[in-house]
Amino acid sequence: MDKIVVENLYKIFGDNPKKAMQLLKEGHNKESVHDKTGMNVGVDNANFTIQAGEIFVIMGLSGSGKSTIVRMLNRLIEPTAGNVIVDGENVTQMNQDELVQFRLKNMSMVFQSFALMPHLTVLDNAAFGLQLAKVDKETRNKRAMEALEQVGLAGWEKSYPKELSGGMQQRVGLARGLAVDPDILLMDEAFSALDPLIRTEMQDELLKLQEEDQRTIVFISHDLDEALRIGDRIAIMEGGRVVQVGPPEEILQNPADDYVRAFFRGVDPTNVISAGDIVRDTYPTLVVTKKGSLRTTHELLSSSERDYLYVLDAKHRFLGIASSDSVREALESGKPDNPVSQAFIDDANAVNLGDSMQDILPQVASSAWPIPVVDDQNVYKGVVSKNRFLRTLHRTEEQLEASAS
Repeated sequence: MDKIVVENLYKIFGDNPKKAMQLLKEGHNKESVHDKTGMNVGVDNANFTIQAGEIFVIMGLSGSGKSTIVRMLNRLIEPTAGNVIVDGENVTQMNQDELVQFRLKNMSMVFQSFALMPHLTVLDNAAFGLQLAKVDKETRNKRAMEALEQVGLAGWEKSYPKELSGGMQQRVGLARGLAVDPDILLMDEAFSALDPLIRTEMQDELLKLQEEDQRTIVFISHDLDEALRIGDRIAIMEGGRVVQVGPPEEILQNPADDYVRAFFRGVDPTNVISAGDIVRDTYPTLVVTKKGSLRTTHELLSSSERDYLYVLDAKHRFLGIASSDSVREALESGKPDNPVSQAFIDDANAVNLGDSMQDILPQVASSAWPIPVVDDQNVYKGVVSKNRFLRTLHRTEEQLEASAS
């Protein structure tokens, strides 16, 4: 479901934005508009949607427009033109009172600078947004304390910001955003000022919080590793334009242009592409309602001209793998009507759709059979073969090499 819809959004910094917009529509880019008018193009005709409950990362180099665009979502920066629609309401058409209430109830923002009040305790800092919303003290302290517990700061509520490390201060900033219980959390380079180790911990914290209580998160970053690690989808910006939007693995395998390719240069594709991205339903399956039989399995394998068969229950949950050899051995030592489970290959385990290529590499490399892939309910989705794995890796590496040449 669409949570945020951005339509034809522009931001021109200067005294004659209409002139700059006309030049953009005539095909001029950001640099050309600045040369001709002295005005700066912050965002140039952005169009995208953000789904409810996803972490949507907007990334680009310095000056690409990513921070400008996130501030237009809650109108901390006024758009020059276009629409921002949240849950069917047009934020760009709200009057000031409506906008204040919308910000207090629907969106919270976490900044790169922790923006903590040095004279307030950790608890009061976490409750600050609720205080602005005129929530009574008992209620706001209760909710702020719950938010501090969420981010691992229980016991620090009476401390002051100067007594905390940088990572802990950022946790207070995150708690302040969570305390108002927003549907949407805007995070502008929220972790970029932190040391690498603390930054990774905060990313983990965010993912854990998202798993517990899904919000729509718009996360601004210039760090590709961070975007790949936390983003459900990524929007890449250049010169005020949104160049490409999609899941990381899709952008990696099908970059829109050389600029996007350059962004992904040096990325290890096996950490980005998942089993679900390369799974194929190309091998025969046997659905058994009771126990199946060796005879049926043998007939299916003989007619399929495949060496392996994947056995499922009535709900298509994965049970095991039988091979031509294992079925033949079971037939020779038993009876044709014996259960197919007698022919299952030992240690033939499935992998999950969400497992990365890196995760499944040892199993793909060491197994003679294509690896079965299942979802979280153990429902069979297909297989990943060695050939499929290597073709995907080769194709992706060729694309990345092409971007470097």
